[in-house]
Amino acid sequence: MFELDTGTQMLILFGLLLVIRVPVAFSLGLSSLFAMWQMGFGLDLVGDLLSSGITKFSLLAIPFFILAGILMGTAGMADRMIRFFRVLMGSLPGGMGLVGVVVSLFWGAVSGSGPASVAAIGPMIIRGMEEDGYPRAFAAAMVCTGAALSIVIPPSIGLVIYGVIAEVSIGDLFIAAILPGALMGALMLIALPLVSRQRTVAKLSNLAQLAPMPYGDRPYATRLWLSFRDAVWGLLTPVVILGGIYAGIFTPTEAAVVAVVYALFVGFFVYRSLSFGTLFDALNDAAASSAVVMLVVTFASLFGWVVTVDDVVGRYSEGLLALSSSPWTIMLVMAVILLIAGMFMDAVTIMFISLPIFLPVVRELGWDPVWFGVFLMINLAIGLFTPPVGINLFVAANIAKLSLERIAVAALPFLVTSVIGLAIVALWPDLTSYLLIWMQ
Repeated sequence: MFELDTGTQMLILFGLLLVIRVPVAFSLGLSSLFAMWQMGFGLDLVGDLLSSGITKFSLLAIPFFILAGILMGTAGMADRMIRFFRVLMGSLPGGMGLVGVVVSLFWGAVSGSGPASVAAIGPMIIRGMEEDGYPRAFAAAMVCTGAALSIVIPPSIGLVIYGVIAEVSIGDLFIAAILPGALMGALMLIALPLVSRQRTVAKLSNLAQLAPMPYGDRPYATRLWLSFRDAVWGLLTPVVILGGIYAGIFTPTEAAVVAVVYALFVGFFVYRSLSFGTLFDALNDAAASSAVVMLVVTFASLFGWVVTVDDVVGRYSEGLLALSSSPWTIMLVMAVILLIAGMFMDAVTIMFISLPIFLPVVRELGWDPVWFGVFLMINLAIGLFTPPVGINLFVAANIAKLSLERIAVAALPFLVTSVIGLAIVALWPDLTSYLLIWMQ
């Protein structure tokens, strides 16, 4: 009689628990405990394994980047950045759609989290795009897609976790992701005017009459200067965080702490929009968001230990290599697996499950692990706005008060551009190494 090995039983049980709506963290934990019982390991090991999986210095970046993003949103940086880009490019074809894409790119360099970006900039972008005549569903879809780039554009929480798992320099990952992230944003910008015909309120020629520009009817140069003056502290955020990392002043983990201090300084002493009450609320929100992520990371480390001990890694990675002698076929299979997984699971869970299997294949084929990290992040970013479990879709649906299905349909044009961007990064791996070589 055919008998499944313990690791495969664990994977099947994990999938079944997800189907019956058991939270991801507990699905990982329960399936891991089942496998350990099957293999005869005592539960006294669990505490040590959980502790060793979570006590890694690099993982400290996650809660601090989450807190920094929430503080910057609470301090009003997002609103000021939106006003600046509205003045800068609001009269161009695409109007607030272009503003939304650019702000999403900038905010990705602030929060590092897709869902957090949707929550921070979504209400303002959706409202502004509606004023420009975009359907609400399309506006929400654009925010979902743009915010998904937050896990590609540094500082990305996803890249931090990948760096920890793959034992790759997080600083190198941040540098390597800049050009691919910009490429993904550029493809959205190119596609936006093509799909902006969905506007139902006005034509491109009279957009300025629909949504009054910030700062009244003053000359363009005056409005641009006033909006830049208000937004400059937010615009400097990527410079402070990424510049300090690339200049070797602090590590990516230390950069997360610097980002929190910077947000507190701007919120309390520059904008004076933070109070002890709002700070307490921000700490509470950050603690809740961090707990969800770190709980998944904790139980995923236990899951990964079982995968290693039962040699699931060896069996499945060998099976993947045996599929074809062509690296392109294997890459395509990996991309399809990641895209499908992204429809049902969050990015952190996917990384902890797939990377122990994929990384030996990456090394066997001689692929650059830094490039593969960026390739992986783009796949996972697409999963953030792909139904049925695209997390960004759920957040946007709650903000826009629309069904997830309507937003998912409206996001199809951006899904196409994202897949094109993924293909470009896959076919042109040097895109991730240009800045690394230039900065050496």
